[in-house]
Amino acid sequence: MLSKFQARAFFLGGTVVFSGIFLILTVDTHRQVPKQTNSDQITPQVVAGKKLWEQNNCMGCHTIFGEGAYYAPELTKVVERRGKDWIKVFIKDPEAMFPGQRKMVKYGFNDEQIDHLIAFLDWCGKVDANGFPAEPPLKKLMQPSGAASATASAVGELPAAVASTIPLPPMFEQKSCTGCHRLLGKGMPGVMLPNAVTGEVVSAPPLDLVFQRKTREELIAWISDPQKVKPGSPMPKLVPAPVSPQELEQMVDFLLGLKAHAPAQ
Repeated sequence: MLSKFQARAFFLGGTVVFSGIFLILTVDTHRQVPKQTNSDQITPQVVAGKKLWEQNNCMGCHTIFGEGAYYAPELTKVVERRGKDWIKVFIKDPEAMFPGQRKMVKYGFNDEQIDHLIAFLDWCGKVDANGFPAEPPLKKLMQPSGAASATASAVGELPAAVASTIPLPPMFEQKSCTGCHRLLGKGMPGVMLPNAVTGEVVSAPPLDLVFQRKTREELIAWISDPQKVKPGSPMPKLVPAPVSPQELEQMVDFLLGLKAHAPAQ
């Protein structure tokens, strides 16, 4: 048992000690914030993107830094997960890529506004949030694996020395093709994605030698409407937006034209 004097001394001493610790931690936090948030990288584009985020109540569905609603995906690291090109295509028309699946509003942003919004999300993703957000449980399925690498090897790619001499048309990156596929040494090496109908996890194959597997008609049918060819396919519908029929023809011409660069069997 403590006497009244001891209890008073314990209370006052504890208050002073813990108040001092609190003040030290507060000062340290303010010293760390600029470094962890990269405040020097807050450009006018980032500010404009933040205003768009607030004006359109994006937090009504999404969370960022853990704040917001939990109806739609967490977006703190979305640029790291998806890439800027994919996000730009998606924001222009969310349902065009996934007909009947996506419920996100089509806001009608122009290219400059989309760039501002992406700049804001990119800045958010580079903030050191002490490990937040945690890696999603399905991340392993979304990343290249040994099985994916084996599949890619079995399907085949052009030799690196050959692939490096062939310029890749910008549209394959702009239209997010290389967000899942590998082509001429660029893009993801076999991202693993689940089929929405069967649940089967499949690998996005490299496209260097797709001319060996598909005819012109099959390529056009597949890219135009993957769901019609294979229900539940994780590949999004790209035609007529963001890929126009004319761009589709150009894509197919390029992929089939790679046959001229393939080593003789």
